Amino acid sequence: MTSTVDAAERTLPAASAVSPSKTQAFPPGRLRIRSIEVIPLRAPLPRVFRGSKYQMTTRCTIITRVLTEEGIVGEIYNGDEDDTQAAILRIIRDELAPAVIGMDAFNTEGCWEAMFPATQDILRDRKLATSAIACVDSAIWDAAGKALGVPLYKIWGGYHQSLPLIAIGGYYHNSLRELGDEMAWYRDQGIAGCKVKVGGASPEEDAERVRAARDGGGPDFVLMADANQGYTRAEAIRFCRLVEGLNLRWFEEPCRWIDDRRAMRDVRLTTGVPICAGQSEISRAGARDLMAEGAIDVCNFDASWAGGPTEWRRVAAMATAYDVQMGHHEEPQIAAHLLGAISHGTYLECFHPDRDPLFWQLIVNRPGPKDGRYPIPQGSGFGVELDRDTIARYRA
Repeated sequence: MTSTVDAAERTLPAASAVSPSKTQAFPPGRLRIRSIEVIPLRAPLPRVFRGSKYQMTTRCTIITRVLTEEGIVGEIYNGDEDDTQAAILRIIRDELAPAVIGMDAFNTEGCWEAMFPATQDILRDRKLATSAIACVDSAIWDAAGKALGVPLYKIWGGYHQSLPLIAIGGYYHNSLRELGDEMAWYRDQGIAGCKVKVGGASPEEDAERVRAARDGGGPDFVLMADANQGYTRAEAIRFCRLVEGLNLRWFEEPCRWIDDRRAMRDVRLTTGVPICAGQSEISRAGARDLMAEGAIDVCNFDASWAGGPTEWRRVAAMATAYDVQMGHHEEPQIAAHLLGAISHGTYLECFHPDRDPLFWQLIVNRPGPKDGRYPIPQGSGFGVELDRDTIARYRA
């Protein structure tokens, strides 16, 4: 079994043997998993990015490669973990790789079930295991798509050719003027809107920040507020009253985690502002409960935290029964194909290059946004080609 970082470094050139830009299909049949390789990346950020109750100083991710006996290589990156990255790598190496090596990569459901026991360890945070499964599940899907010579969004439904692209920004290091300038910059880059960070100040102060974002972006700029569970229920309702007339597309994770479902339901029904949540859930059951309790209008379940595309697609199917739209928390390299496959998908999310140098530097063939929309990559699998120099620069 090959699963070490050193092994991945030695075999990096093999990925070029199957380019996602090529569409020639591998003859259908068995696609036996031979080995799994992982490469952790860690990019220091130029400044601290602070949300409501957290801050980021690095952009981290894990590249996972699934190598098959037939020569097909699935390769994609997932997640943004720093302190827990080593634990996720250990789970992939010690638990998931032995479970799936020798299995048929076309049997995505079987591979996922073979990895699921890693979530049953009650002595560790289950999110470590679901994040590890997400890495391997994503790379398995990429291998399957490459073997068939088809983009994954077409395999999963093929509903869209492009998606509206928004940024996640408006962090607390910005003054009101800088915040407005940031929104104008996104517009100039062909980005349709922004989720502005709130919840780290009073509702009154945050309402002023959102007003500055609206002024900077203009009347047709798509604007959301993201509190990352920073407000009490009363504060969230007060904030909604203060931003009336600013045309918020949604209010994301407005309420503190201890009673978020019922509190979000109250904010939603009291104010009429659409509510988005789901990124903090790591299972279809958690997402189901948000929908069943009437807490959300949009579910931004994160495939890279919660078990991969296989689990995300289960949640997306369930959402149709509750008339809930689907988003995806960050990770545009994964989300483009998931959201592009379905009729009830919403917005693709990215960051400013200072906050996410990997999205802007790591993907060789990244399409540029135009008129607020991001073309879904048309190469096989996820259609992503990774830059080897960027990998070498940020390898952890």
